Amino acid sequence: MNTAVINVKVDPKVKVGAQKVASDLGFSLSALINGYLKSLIKTKTVHFSLTEKEEPSEYLIKALKESEEDRKTGRVSPSFDNSKDAIKWLNDPKARFINGSKANK
Repeated sequence: MNTAVINVKVDPKVKVGAQKVASDLGFSLSALINGYLKSLIKTKTVHFSLTEKEEPSEYLIKALKESEEDRKTGRVSPSFDNSKDAIKWLNDPKARFINGSKANK
């Protein structure tokens, strides 16, 4: 088989972890990388997946809570049928939220 060498710098922990996963699946790390590169060429897509549940950051949790409070109190924009009207509302210094408070301060 005709082969080429690709040198890639990775964190040693990443390499060890990847080798373990490859081994658990019954492959060498080289075989998995070859398979991935062939898939990349064929599909022209990249997929990343986390098997563990991803936890939101404290910042995201706070932002979601603030957003929910804004929605409950009506501090949200009106609905729009097209982007022109939405942009016009965003640029209007007299724009108001659904609850009547000023949107542009």
